[in-house]
Amino acid sequence: MNIYISGISGTGMGPLALMAKQAGFKVFGSDLAEGAVSSELYEAGIPVEIGSSAQDGSFLRSMAELEGIDWFVYTSALPADHPELVAARELSIRASKRDELISFLIDKLGLLLVAVAGTHGKTTTTAMIVWACMKLGIPISYLVGTTLPFADAGRYEPSSSFLVYEADEYDRNFLHFSPWLSVITSVSYDHPDVYATAAEYKAAFAKFEGQSEQVISAPGETECFTLPGKVRRYDAGLAFNAVIAMAEEVEMEIDANELISILDRFPGVGRRFEQIAEGVYSDYGHHPEEIAATIEMALEESARLGFSGVVAVYEPHQNSRQHGVIGGYRDVFKGVSKLYWLPTFLTREDPSLSVIEPAEFIAKLSNSEVASPAVLDEDFADELREWREKGYLVLLLSAGPADTWLREAFDAR
Repeated sequence: MNIYISGISGTGMGPLALMAKQAGFKVFGSDLAEGAVSSELYEAGIPVEIGSSAQDGSFLRSMAELEGIDWFVYTSALPADHPELVAARELSIRASKRDELISFLIDKLGLLLVAVAGTHGKTTTTAMIVWACMKLGIPISYLVGTTLPFADAGRYEPSSSFLVYEADEYDRNFLHFSPWLSVITSVSYDHPDVYATAAEYKAAFAKFEGQSEQVISAPGETECFTLPGKVRRYDAGLAFNAVIAMAEEVEMEIDANELISILDRFPGVGRRFEQIAEGVYSDYGHHPEEIAATIEMALEESARLGFSGVVAVYEPHQNSRQHGVIGGYRDVFKGVSKLYWLPTFLTREDPSLSVIEPAEFIAKLSNSEVASPAVLDEDFADELREWREKGYLVLLLSAGPADTWLREAFDAR
């Protein structure tokens, strides 16, 4: 079967492309720009067409003629009139979002689904499970929504019994699955463009739990872990419980102390408190609760490593989300020495909503005296480099383009 994936180089579709290729399917696709998983796709020999011309439908049409396309897979961000989606319909190619292909692979390959869901922490917890299983020799297939420093972002292992999957609640993606095991990291209202109310959001998670054979939603004791930050120790506790359940299912005995030691050595993942240069970190955090947990981790790490303090830079993600969470920022940046607030990265917006300006956010903070608006230019880059030279830990929180800018500013590309 030949599979064409639109938006193939991102952290949502790229891992799926890798897994499908390793499972024996022919995979190719396109993207507007190179993404985080591009290098892994190239190394796997997956043909990828990049650029605006790649997504005008012409590449899809040519591949349909040359290779034949059995299945067109696209992201939730693709509008109904996107040229590739239009071309797929005109050519009568089966088209679906990624959840349908993942379900197909689970059934086709006979895998038990271990789904990790939650508003925050699902990427790290998923990666922790993958890391621990690899170290313990438990064969697994997996899909993680980020890059990993120790493995590819997606993999199919023929000897595996499990697919470990980071199950996203956006667009109700996770409700298309009935997992063997679900791990719920946290539930805090998010995605107001999909869920009109907090009650609707929580109801979706309740439904997801009801579709699962078994659920892990609490870590138990976490004092045994030495990872920095309470939230990371919490994630490690969840991963510990999941790995124990998986080992029992395949009748494999593992030593609990060894598993704790393995999780304490977890190397992290891309854009989750990722150190990109000495004393410079980038994190994907874009929700108040997620940010508070990362700030706590940064303050703990700053004290442990002897930095003078933490300088935080925040780029909000999606204006429609900000209208729903603006009241939650009041105390989340407490403890930082300096905070810079960037303009909101706009995507999938409601045009009827006014765009909230940095000064409006700052006015609601309990420590507004340490905060100021900023823009991504060379003067700001110089300012951050000066903070770093003075001995401060620099932390960016962004789900948008500021991450690329920071890496360039500190020559960490």
